[in-house]
Amino acid sequence: MIIQQFYDKGLAHASYAVIRTGKMILIDPARDPLPYYSLAAQHNADIVGVIETHPHADFVSSHLEIHQVTDAVIYCSKLTGATYPHETFDDGDVIQLNDVKLKAINTPGHSPDSICILLVDEEGKETAVFTGDTLFVGDVGRPDLRENVGNITAKKEELAKQMYLSTRHKLMTLPKNVIVYPAHGPGSLCGKNMSPDLQSTIGREIQENYALQLMDEATFIKTLMADQPFIPKYFGYDVELNKTGAAKFQQSIDNIVKFEADIQLQEKIAIIDSRPKTLFSAGHIPGAINLQDGDKFETWLGSILQPDEKFYLVAEDDDTADLLVKKAAKIGYESNIMAIQLSPQNIIENLPDLDLKDFKARPENYTIIDVRNTNEVNEGKIFKHAINIPLPELRERIDEIPADKPIVVHCAAGYRSAAATSIIAGTISEVPVYDLGEVVTEFAKNVHGS
Repeated sequence: MIIQQFYDKGLAHASYAVIRTGKMILIDPARDPLPYYSLAAQHNADIVGVIETHPHADFVSSHLEIHQVTDAVIYCSKLTGATYPHETFDDGDVIQLNDVKLKAINTPGHSPDSICILLVDEEGKETAVFTGDTLFVGDVGRPDLRENVGNITAKKEELAKQMYLSTRHKLMTLPKNVIVYPAHGPGSLCGKNMSPDLQSTIGREIQENYALQLMDEATFIKTLMADQPFIPKYFGYDVELNKTGAAKFQQSIDNIVKFEADIQLQEKIAIIDSRPKTLFSAGHIPGAINLQDGDKFETWLGSILQPDEKFYLVAEDDDTADLLVKKAAKIGYESNIMAIQLSPQNIIENLPDLDLKDFKARPENYTIIDVRNTNEVNEGKIFKHAINIPLPELRERIDEIPADKPIVVHCAAGYRSAAATSIIAGTISEVPVYDLGEVVTEFAKNVHGS
């Protein structure tokens, strides 16, 4: 038997293939199905099934496309309300993969329709559990993503209570040597305290995972709900899209138009400029947002733009454009791209350089905008009089920024502040807008004594 983990660092997403004597079953596959087809060909295996542990909020799954191409059966909980062809997979249900069994365990908590999949080997031994977003290494799934979306909605307090029961009565009762294969690793917004390890055991999690320690239900609920990260704008959209199934990956991205010459861009359409901030600062299209290519591009794209918001994409070169379109497709945003511009012509705007010496001497002469997330700011402000507006909320709260003094923007390391500076400068023209950038780390060391 072969268990293959596929890991997407950008979304911190893990998917899996289980292969046994020429047959393969996939668990929580990513948007691009090609890696799974390649593995099947490598092992001369047929993809016979795809299991969805729940309708994912943070990425678009390729389950429908894989079914359409390979005729594999899609399995999911009956509570999902799936409209694609599927077979239900709930407590007591078993998928026979030759002489290996995959057993469904209903584990509500992250979502009302979450399941885990217990792998029983050819000798009848429980050897592994694919935990989806229920149990991570060092954490459990957040309970606050299904209050307004999905086939079944539930308040976060109720889901946190269900998570308490699912972990105590379902997962923690498994043999301690059962291997845990989660759907996410560190950096995912589906939890708050994930370990860098991408697999574990039930025994290790009972011993080390804060959420599995001895505590009563009320304490667990309070602990789980505290300090959860922000919810990107695209999360609810992806839940609904995964309930129906997305368009085929390659066909969808092939429909996007590229152009190198200058064209007339439609007004009031967002422009995402992915070039390095040095190029952007030197010249950019008026109103463009500098969301640089990086490990978390897709997360920030889906946090700044609404799921139904069209946009133009500016890229430094053809290869970068292709990569970013695929990243956008991972969250279902590729259909929002109006066109891709490789050689922007109307780059008449630039961003000024901050006089760092003057800023250090007289920071009170500036309006400082801190675009870090609320939980980061709660751990300590870098500038006492800074106004905190997290980047995902900035476009909606731009009116809260006074325009009576020069504006300085900072985050934790410079990536988010580049995007935020461009957003503010595109709206406020009365005063200069400066990006503190990476220099903020010097101020942070002074504040935190490190």
